[in-house]
Amino acid sequence: MMKISENGRNLDLLLNVSLQVTAELGKCKMNVRDILKLGTGSVVELDRLAGGPVDLLVNNKLVARGEVVAIDDNFGVRVTELIDQPEP
Repeated sequence: MMKISENGRNLDLLLNVSLQVTAELGKCKMNVRDILKLGTGSVVELDRLAGGPVDLLVNNKLVARGEVVAIDDNFGVRVTELIDQPEP
């Protein structure tokens, strides 16, 4: 049986569509010279404070912010804020 939303669109067609999800800790600009100097133990300074919010992007579009959490041996993001997107 197909699920129909209130506005009549079929949502089942979209439920298995894959999207690129990115957790962005921060950004920086570097010269190629400096990138070539990077090695094990190098530190890259980002434009965010340690412990600050992480941006959660879906297909390069900001949808939420959250905090980094550790679950067993993996990292994750706990969503703390959903970003309202203006209607197109």
